[in-house]
Amino acid sequence: MAGHIQDRWYKLETGPDGTSQRVKTDRYGTGLRYRARYVAPDGSERSRSFPDKQKRLAEAWLSQIAADMTRGQYVDPAAGKVTFEQYATTWLASQTTDVSTIDAIDQRFRLHIFPHIGSRSMSAFTPGHIRAWGRALQDAGLASSYQRVIFANVSAVFSAAVDDGVLVRNPCRANSVRPPKRDARKVQVWPEGRVLAVRDALPTPYRKVVDMGAGCGLRQGEIFGLAVDEVDFLGGVVHVVRQVKMVKAQLVFAPPKGGKMRDVPLSDAVAFALAEHITERPPLEVTLPWRTPDGPPVTASLLFYSRERKAVNRNYFNMRVWKPALVSAGVIPGREVGQRFAESRQHGMHALRHFYASVLLDAGENIKALAEYLGHGDPGFTLRTYTHLMPNSQARARKAVDRVFRKGGDTDDGPQTAQNGGKAP
Repeated sequence: MAGHIQDRWYKLETGPDGTSQRVKTDRYGTGLRYRARYVAPDGSERSRSFPDKQKRLAEAWLSQIAADMTRGQYVDPAAGKVTFEQYATTWLASQTTDVSTIDAIDQRFRLHIFPHIGSRSMSAFTPGHIRAWGRALQDAGLASSYQRVIFANVSAVFSAAVDDGVLVRNPCRANSVRPPKRDARKVQVWPEGRVLAVRDALPTPYRKVVDMGAGCGLRQGEIFGLAVDEVDFLGGVVHVVRQVKMVKAQLVFAPPKGGKMRDVPLSDAVAFALAEHITERPPLEVTLPWRTPDGPPVTASLLFYSRERKAVNRNYFNMRVWKPALVSAGVIPGREVGQRFAESRQHGMHALRHFYASVLLDAGENIKALAEYLGHGDPGFTLRTYTHLMPNSQARARKAVDRVFRKGGDTDDGPQTAQNGGKAP
């Protein structure tokens, strides 16, 4: 690295005798005296000024720059002057993930991140700033799971800044910074009576959405995107290949969450319910753009659609259809009808997936198969979510022994407790 320190208060001039003389400049006594200069890896010149009597600090600064370059840890000081909001906006625009995911991240930035830390320059962040912001999230009363998502988005921005040479380290990963805690609450499964009560409380055109959620484990968007030709009544299989989702306030067709197209077993009871639904309300061809509002049009013969004969809007359904059914079924009090409704895992349609999982686990289905049916990419996630619903080992042991000995009691070779007055010999 080529670097030197310029003394702005003095300059060298050649005297009459040809020797160099140190003379005062026009800036003598005013402003910062020393300017440390170096050539950055990209060939541009960088500099920093220091006051009088701090030449050693200028030299130390240049030495640190040289050491960082040698170790490959050089960070352009000017790059860190960009604010978090400016850098995060650029970072988000470069993402290639699903459009709806980008919209969700953008909303989190605008609501929970930019108002708190958006105006601070990237190089000015310390772990203390992240701790204070994390406390603000907690005080806002947000769910811990949602706080973790927001925190992860911020950490991803800082990690990108490290990769881009804007920062040396990610302040979110400092030892003193603790990510929001995981939600320790266990999934609460609806009892069978509640599932049936909510189904009966729904308007007739929508009652069978409960069968698809509680009987096949489909997500809400997957139910609304299910076409009649994806239901194999003879083979007893539902092909989950599509969902209806909201992107920039417009409905679109898209692959299932995580792109997990899958086949789900179709029970006879659910098949009969769907057949009844099709008889009463024939499928409707609906055309929506694929993935994005400007995507190519795709047409599907949907099993569920609105009274306007369009794809079902989840916001309208949740507020105007699902929530009143919860009230009628006694799940939530009637005074909540006029309040804003956000689908939750406790009372939203996701509760039907939990019910489906509990039924399969109680029947002895293994976690790997359940994860496949639910469309989870990681069976470990399924296990962590539903492990408390699995029959414990003691219960399984008792049932296994009971099956053997009850069966053995009916044979000549098995234990005969009926003899000797019902007492064991």
